Amino acid sequence: MAFTQAQGRYASFKTVASIPGEVIDAFWFIIDYQLKGVITMGPKIDFQLINSSGFLSIRFSQKESPTTITVDFDYPFDHEWPTIFHAIDQSGRETIITDHE
Repeated sequence: MAFTQAQGRYASFKTVASIPGEVIDAFWFIIDYQLKGVITMGPKIDFQLINSSGFLSIRFSQKESPTTITVDFDYPFDHEWPTIFHAIDQSGRETIITDHE
């Protein structure tokens, strides 16, 4: 089962260059506190950044499942950000990447 035995957590250079660290931390927060133990996650999960009345919401989804979860944050949304990111688990090495990587 993916995202259960983290040996290291990373974000790609494109991710770090395109969104603030607080947003990257929000992905890990969702994985750790909203998904683990609730949803069986595959080795690749998807996140969509959403403008919710000027604040950030992040939607989790997987291609293999119709289930989605949206988590709202009290963090301003920036229209310059890319909107699609992925979390990849490669044998415990977990990495956030942009949609174009």
